[in-house]
Amino acid sequence: MTETLTLAPATGIGSLPGGDARETAKTVTGTLEDFPFLAELPARGPGADMIGRTAGMLVELYARVEPSGWRIGDRPGRDTKRARSWLGEDLDALEEFTQGYEGRLKVQAVGPWTLAANLELRNGESALSDPGACRDLAGSLAEGLRLHLEEVQRRVPGAQVVLQLDEPSLIAVLRGQVKTASGYRTYRAVDRQVIEATLRDVVGVHGGGPVVVHSCAPDVPFALLRRVGATAISFDFSLLTERDDDAIGEAVEGGTRLFAGVVPTMDGPLSDPAGSVMGVRTLWRRLGLQPGLLTEAVTVTPACGLAGASPEYARKALAHCVRAARSLADNPE
Repeated sequence: MTETLTLAPATGIGSLPGGDARETAKTVTGTLEDFPFLAELPARGPGADMIGRTAGMLVELYARVEPSGWRIGDRPGRDTKRARSWLGEDLDALEEFTQGYEGRLKVQAVGPWTLAANLELRNGESALSDPGACRDLAGSLAEGLRLHLEEVQRRVPGAQVVLQLDEPSLIAVLRGQVKTASGYRTYRAVDRQVIEATLRDVVGVHGGGPVVVHSCAPDVPFALLRRVGATAISFDFSLLTERDDDAIGEAVEGGTRLFAGVVPTMDGPLSDPAGSVMGVRTLWRRLGLQPGLLTEAVTVTPACGLAGASPEYARKALAHCVRAARSLADNPE
């Protein structure tokens, strides 16, 4: 039975600016007291980025940086070691600032299909071009995630660990829109049943614990993600259209939580907290959903990662998510 994810009012997506693990962990745990997360700091360089960090978690598969991107190799080289070292540094910092913490704690990793679309084989083509490579990659990722989740639980024993799988390339994989190495063609669409089976296996590594699937691309496949066992779906709220209404209504009524990305990711003026969640209230009215369901069903987040923002804005954006979630709870109508 998949665990539910209740009363989790606000959190971040994953990436933050800067390169100081301790300062970042202090900010995240101090601002998001009810739902902190293990931040990624890609400004540190290759291995701290989203793909590199997850590549460093793989078991018996290794990746190195080439001019064209991350490529699968034979043995753990400098890039793998660097990715693992930074992850260890981030875990040390998080552990320091979560002593005695009991509550939700989110960790992020790239999902199997975005990883397959972004990791190259030895011939320079994406792993997506080879079904066998996709299977091996998903199996290696599943084992690596299992070990990572165990490590996080060991370091923060009182936490309810929430796994977030980042799948921004999922729609492109489903539709056959991922470009080949030459850029002139695209890889053929992967069979939907294969995509679902692979995602279900990777979601399953959390043993029934809460799993969020995040995509900041348009046309998030809500129904598919629910079928593979996602407890919650995270998305950029500004990209929703009325075409998504039915799928969202069914998700909410089926108990799936929505991580609504309503706070902009780049520096700029922030509206008042109530203004940030006005679109969520409007959607609720349009769907005819009970206002009282809002706090049970919605977690407020930035629209995507905050790596491109200034450190000052990133801090403000996370605090703004907390205030916007409070506004939603205090005045759901």
